[in-house]
Amino acid sequence: MAVGIFDSGLGGLTVYREIHAAMPDLPLVYFGDNIHAPYGVRDADDIYDLTCQACSRLFEAGCDLVILACNTASAAALRRMQEGWIPEGKRVLGVFVPLIEALTERDWGDNSAPREVDVKHVALFATPSTVASRAFQRELSFRAIGVDVEAQPCGGLVDALEDGDLILSEALVQSHVDALLRRMPKPEAAILGCTHYPLMADMFQEALGAQVQVFSQGKIVAKSLKNYLERHPEMVGPGTKLQFLTTGNAKSVSSQATRFLRQDIRFASA
Repeated sequence: MAVGIFDSGLGGLTVYREIHAAMPDLPLVYFGDNIHAPYGVRDADDIYDLTCQACSRLFEAGCDLVILACNTASAAALRRMQEGWIPEGKRVLGVFVPLIEALTERDWGDNSAPREVDVKHVALFATPSTVASRAFQRELSFRAIGVDVEAQPCGGLVDALEDGDLILSEALVQSHVDALLRRMPKPEAAILGCTHYPLMADMFQEALGAQVQVFSQGKIVAKSLKNYLERHPEMVGPGTKLQFLTTGNAKSVSSQATRFLRQDIRFASA
């Protein structure tokens, strides 16, 4: 009865944590493609190929439903996968749509025409590949009109967080926020468009100011997934074990993950 969670590295653990907290009896299989991380500097074809390989491994582990807890994979690969790659009986979902639904205050599954929303000026912080894809703007346009999005590619931040370098991470957050505010001085909301970034949510909030509502994905995705599984219980696969898989060195990744999430995480080789 497992559900798969995929990320290029450790960032998706922030989504795992919230899903596990919301549904503690749901077995989860987490796959980190750590040997190829980060994805944010790769081209779209490379990201697509790697994401398909990762999802195939999660299907083998007994997952019928996979959550791409990687914004770069969601942006660069998901639509192409859904158009012709995903095997019959399997489902792959991204993390953009639940976030946009929360931002635009639309109910789950609301497929009505795009409409005016209260928030008009949105800051997006994401990896260079996610920003270049314009996937967030595309998905937002399906649901809302009249929203101005200013996107800031946050080069270096994922690497610093994976390395546990909080001093550099804080400096990069401040630098990226300053760069965005020069182009959009008064955002009303900010999207943390990478699952690594919730670790720095307080720093983003401090740099942006208390008047800016900061959206990050963990709790939003967990709530949406719980709703989805209540409506589609058949998408819970046959797997029964909680597993953490990695393409990297399992011992090293386990140590990094334990530090990253501040709880004991044991990875096995994928």
